[in-house]
Amino acid sequence: EVQLVESGGGLVQPGGSLRLSCAASGFDFSTRWMYWVRQPPGKGLEWIAVINSWNGGTNYAGSVQGRFTISRDNAKNMLYLQMNSLKVEDTAMYFCSIDEAGRTRGQGTQVTVSS
Repeated sequence: EVQLVESGGGLVQPGGSLRLSCAASGFDFSTRWMYWVRQPPGKGLEWIAVINSWNGGTNYAGSVQGRFTISRDNAKNMLYLQMNSLKVEDTAMYFCSIDEAGRTRGQGTQVTVSS
């Protein structure tokens, strides 16, 4: 059974940083592309970052490009999202997922950016 457990969210001021973590189990983590998706209040899921399984190559949504960095540690079955220069519009529930649409995702961690 796929299990994904996110952590690291919280309340941060605009311009601040947070690092999210996702502990994965129940599948062969090292062979899967991994995703971060988010759901702002009152809106649908939004894909924001992906990291591939073979060379760590990454891609980002335009809204977070240059500010967020996705990474992984295959030895620890961990996925990370470093978020810098946070904006109010980054406020959302953040999920790690094994698919771009976020159909199989964890319970999420709340990120609130507010002064």
